[in-house]
Amino acid sequence: MHSPSVDSPPRPEHRTAAGSAGVLALCSALLLTLVAVRWSPLITTDGDISGTTHRWAVDEPGITQAFRVLTDWVWDPWTMRLLCAAVVVWLVVRLAARWTAVWLALAVTLGTLLQQALKAAVDRPRPVWPDPVDSAHYSAYPSGHAMTATVVCGLLLWLLHRHGVSRAVWRSALTVAVVSVIGVGLTRVWLGVHWPSDVLGGWLLGALVVALAVWVHQRAGIREHPREPDASS
Repeated sequence: MHSPSVDSPPRPEHRTAAGSAGVLALCSALLLTLVAVRWSPLITTDGDISGTTHRWAVDEPGITQAFRVLTDWVWDPWTMRLLCAAVVVWLVVRLAARWTAVWLALAVTLGTLLQQALKAAVDRPRPVWPDPVDSAHYSAYPSGHAMTATVVCGLLLWLLHRHGVSRAVWRSALTVAVVSVIGVGLTRVWLGVHWPSDVLGGWLLGALVVALAVWVHQRAGIREHPREPDASS
């Protein structure tokens, strides 16, 4: 069988991932610039939305407490990383997909490093309230909760799609992922620990990491044939 040369044109899926990464990189860079220069319309919009949601949070302590549980335990970045670690172990032990496991672990790790580097570089203050309902540490931009959820959920969804799961499993996973990514962003604004643009930045950067990781996986030509899990175990 004739093997394609290294100069062969990229396949359509390569172009799709690369194109998505380019668009997301442009949007991320634009938002980062507007945040860094403190563009007045953005700052005003952030303040208006945050002020409104903070009043709601103070007036609705039951909802606020539920959101604190969700953001601190269910959608916490460490919860997402532990989920990723469990999938890495599954890929290695049960499916023998070692290179994909390494790829997944590196993608999530590099996403975390990018997040921390941007927080240090931008050094954006978090919202400050006279009657806070929650607290958080480190700089505000980008939202680590939103970015981590987007990276982990996005990569796991792509892996499910790649391995051809059933329609019912795919729909359930997609629903959980969408609710988690959107939900964690909303809780961060509701609890008054992030500006809306912090969350938007986390979503954009997280999606960028996913697109780049998928592009790398496809360009690397990882063609593992995972073994089926032992049904008797």
